[in-house]
Amino acid sequence: MSKILVFGHQNPDTDAIGAAIAFAALQKELGKDVEAVALGTPNEETQFALDTFKLSAPRVIETAANETDEVMLVDHNESQQSVADLKDVTVLAVVDHHRIANFETANPLYYRAEPVGCTSTIIFKLYKEHHIEVAKPIAGMMLSAIISDTLLFKSPTCTEEDKAAAKELAAIAGVDLEVYGLAMLKAGTNLSTKTASELLDLDAKSFPMGDKNVRIAQVNTVDLKEVFDRQAELESAMEAMMQANNYDLFLLVATDILDSNSELLVVGTPIAPVKAAFNVTLKDHRAFLPGVVSRKKQIVPQLTAQFGI
Repeated sequence: MSKILVFGHQNPDTDAIGAAIAFAALQKELGKDVEAVALGTPNEETQFALDTFKLSAPRVIETAANETDEVMLVDHNESQQSVADLKDVTVLAVVDHHRIANFETANPLYYRAEPVGCTSTIIFKLYKEHHIEVAKPIAGMMLSAIISDTLLFKSPTCTEEDKAAAKELAAIAGVDLEVYGLAMLKAGTNLSTKTASELLDLDAKSFPMGDKNVRIAQVNTVDLKEVFDRQAELESAMEAMMQANNYDLFLLVATDILDSNSELLVVGTPIAPVKAAFNVTLKDHRAFLPGVVSRKKQIVPQLTAQFGI
């Protein structure tokens, strides 16, 4: 039997990589022949975590059916965010903390979804439920994922469960939670070396909304001006990506991780649902979103409601 592949979503963030590594390690302890892989290379934040805890990045795959019949998904379920040939393999398990959409299987599966800030919080619970000890490097990656997804507990998606898990995992990993967390987040804000296309692809997901295909990219920064000094370049790249991938609307959410605010850049149509979703007027394709840091909780639901599901 071929090895079961475990992976997170396309354009992987720290939770997509960390959850895959942690869930694969758990499945190995439970006797499964599994391998953590990725649907893209780690970003700088994730690489910082991998380097800190001396782990290698999972190998990148573009398709799965050429090497396995069975997969497990973490940190996503929507098919357009997953491996290109998802329909050609059997999904054995999903562990996720997002909405459920555009997902169906031919066979029963293990599905664990909880409304917490991070998939790795759920996976940590699974370790406890199975009475399996968490190795230090795995604890470090799960901790890193929680810090990333909750923006060091500043995101409205963060729950008390996330905070408690992070505290326990930091002790296992042997790091100071606040010191390590801020260092890791700052490692992911080095945007100056990225082309516009690379920046837009760092953390981007597609969402069907009504009859429109909406692309939402998010970047973390400590200087919003640094991002928007490149506005013309970014808009040009967004337009090119829209044409190449049939996106109707492209939103870039630039999030200041220190002040917990975001600024929005919008290209495409229709614009009216965007204005209504956030109660803003776009000026030069931009709008300031005070207190908005979470795509999952403060961007996608509001837009979806305006477009209709």
